[in-house]
Amino acid sequence: MAAQRRNLMQSHQSWTDDLPLCQMCGVGTAPNCVYGPDGKGTQSHTNEDGHLGFRGEDGCFLYGVFNGYDGSRVANFASQCLTAELLLGQLNSSHTDNDVRRILTQAFDVVEKSYFETIDDALAEKAHLSNYLLPHNENQKVQERLKELEQEVSGGATAVVALILNNKLYIANVGSNRALLCKSSSDGQNQVLQIGRPHNTDNDEELQRLAALGVDSARVRQAGQIAGQSSTRRLGDYRVKFNYNEIDLLSAAKTRPVIAEPEIHGSQSLDSVTGFLLLMSEGLINALESAHGPEQANQEIVAMVAAELAQAASLEAAAQSVVDRVKRVHHDVYVSGRQRATYCSRHEDMTLLIRTLNYVLADGALTPTQGGRIYPVSVPYSNSQSTSKTSVTLSLVMPSQGTLTNGTNTASTLEEGTPTPGSQSPTATLQSTNTQTQSSSSSSGDGSLFRQRGSQAAQPDETGRVPPYVDFSQFYRLWGSDHSDGQSTQGGLGPQ
Repeated sequence: MAAQRRNLMQSHQSWTDDLPLCQMCGVGTAPNCVYGPDGKGTQSHTNEDGHLGFRGEDGCFLYGVFNGYDGSRVANFASQCLTAELLLGQLNSSHTDNDVRRILTQAFDVVEKSYFETIDDALAEKAHLSNYLLPHNENQKVQERLKELEQEVSGGATAVVALILNNKLYIANVGSNRALLCKSSSDGQNQVLQIGRPHNTDNDEELQRLAALGVDSARVRQAGQIAGQSSTRRLGDYRVKFNYNEIDLLSAAKTRPVIAEPEIHGSQSLDSVTGFLLLMSEGLINALESAHGPEQANQEIVAMVAAELAQAASLEAAAQSVVDRVKRVHHDVYVSGRQRATYCSRHEDMTLLIRTLNYVLADGALTPTQGGRIYPVSVPYSNSQSTSKTSVTLSLVMPSQGTLTNGTNTASTLEEGTPTPGSQSPTATLQSTNTQTQSSSSSSGDGSLFRQRGSQAAQPDETGRVPPYVDFSQFYRLWGSDHSDGQSTQGGLGPQ
C-alpha cells in the first residue's frame, strides 16, 4: 500500500479526477513575494498552497485550503487524500452530526499516516546514512544524498476544511488558516463569524495542552515558533512528529506534542441562509494584518469580498480580485515607509476560497439600483484569546429575488447601463463604522460628474458640433474685469 501511494505521489495522477468540481465556489491565489529596496518583488520559492472544491453525492460538498511550507508535497497529498477519504462513498445523508465529526477526524488521521507511509523508505535511508555512515565517511556523494533525502521528506501543511452535508456546515481546522461565515438574519442584520481559533503559539488552549504534556508553555509563547512554524497542529513535518525529543522546546514532552488532530466545529444549519463562506490561507491573513494591524482584518476582508461579489460576473474573478487587492495593500504599505512598513517586507503564498450560499451573481455589475439589497453586517472579531469582541457594521450588497425599478420590486431584468443619478455605488456602502481604515473597491469613482450631463448634451447641432456642457462665461467675466487693459490691446479672451 505504501508503494502504491508513493507511486501516485510521484506521478501526475490524481485520486479525484472523476469527482465533479463545485460551481458555487471560486478561488483566488497569489505567490509569495519578497520586496527589494526599490519596492520590486521577487518570488522566493514555488507556490506551496493548495485548495479543493468538489461536489460529491447525496448533497455533499467539500472545500479546503492548505498552507504548505518547505515544499508543496504535503499540501498536494493532503488535498487529494482527504478528498478520497471523504467523498468516495464514506459520507451520506443518513449520518448524524457525531458520525460526521468522527469521519472527519478519522480522515485527517488517515492522511497523516498515509503521507508518512510514502516517505518511510526515505526516512529509513536518511537515518541509516546519518547514524552510521556519516561519522565514518565524509564522501561528497553521501553528503549530497543526505541533502536530497532531507528535501524529499521535509515539509508540512496546515489545513482548514469545510464540509456541507444535509445543508449543514462543518469546519475542520488544523493550524492557522481561517474560516469566516457571513449570513443575513431575518431582521436584515448580517453577521460574520470567525469559526474556530488558530492553533498557534498565542492560543491559550493549545499552550495548556502542551503544558499538560510537560512542555514549558511560557518558553513556547516567548519563542513564537516551533521548528520554524507558529502552528501547534500540522500535517506531516516528520521533525516534530518523530524527532521532537531532539527539539529543545519540545524535548520534555511525554508524547507527541505537535499533532494533526483537527478541531471540528458544527454542525451549523444553512437553511434559509444567504451569504458566503470564506476559507483563507495563513499567508493571506498575515499579509492583511501586517499592513493594517490585526484588529480589523476580518472586517476588511468581508468588505472586499462583498464589494467584488456585487460587481464581478464570476466567483473566480471575485476571489482573484480580492487576493490581488490584498497584495496591493501590502505592497503599498511597504513602499509608503509608514510605521507598519517594517512588517511588510515580504508575504507568503495567499489563497482565498469563496463559497456562496443562496447568492446569485448577476451577469454584470449588481448595484443597489439594479436589484441589490443593502444589508448591515455585524462583524465580531478578537485577535486575542479573551472573550471580548469588536463589533462593527458594514453594508453588504446582496441580490434580491427581482430587480428594482423606480422603487418597485419586479421580476424583470434591467439592461446594463449608467446607474441612476444620485444612486450609491457598492463601494460607497462598504464602510466600517468603527474602524480607522475604510475599505473601498479599486474601481473608479461613482461617475456623478458624467451623470450630470443631460442626454441631449452629446447630440450634435446642425453644424455637426457637440454643444458645450461646461459654462465658462463666469470665468471670462472675471478675467475681463481683472485684465481689462490687457484685453483692450490683445483683443480679449473667450469665444469670438
